[in-house]
Amino acid sequence: MQEISYKQASLRALYAPRIAWNTVVEVVLATALVATCAHIAMPLGFTPIPITMQTFAVLLLGLLFTPGAAFACLALYLMEGALGLPVFSPHGPGGIAQLLGPTGGYLLSYPFAAALASLLYRLGQRRFVAALASAGLASTLIIAAGATWFGLLSHVRFSVIFAQSIAPFLFGDAVKVVAAAACVTLLASFSELSRDRTL
Repeated sequence: MQEISYKQASLRALYAPRIAWNTVVEVVLATALVATCAHIAMPLGFTPIPITMQTFAVLLLGLLFTPGAAFACLALYLMEGALGLPVFSPHGPGGIAQLLGPTGGYLLSYPFAAALASLLYRLGQRRFVAALASAGLASTLIIAAGATWFGLLSHVRFSVIFAQSIAPFLFGDAVKVVAAAACVTLLASFSELSRDRTL
């Protein structure tokens, strides 16, 4: 009898954890936010890389979601784009070609950047300064990955890489970092106020 109960306990340990369906729905819906921000884009004449609001969405979702959910959300977004859904910036070929083109490094870094922002933010006890630092480091990762990929594709000097894939986006990305940190801090304060009112 004891052996049977031991086997049943062992089998229960092998079961996959229950899926939090509300998180799954949130992750799927969040890809729509990234897609919407991707279409808020402005091409620059001197570089094939447009300015978009995608980075803001990536940073915001990274701060809002747990690391696993943030990574899953952005990985799903890339899968949607690879399958040909119109979720990438319209200033590109779309599909897998966009993942392999000049902006591919930025796109492919999104799951890792979102997970990094989430992890660091939670380690920093979810304060505004932690949100700012976490989003800033995640944004740096996105720019570094994008510039590295662009350099590998274009085979140009670093000065050209810097002028076309880093410099034009530094100010805008700094604004997005502050905006994402401010948004998540405001949301956290509102949730705390509503929790206090229900007590």
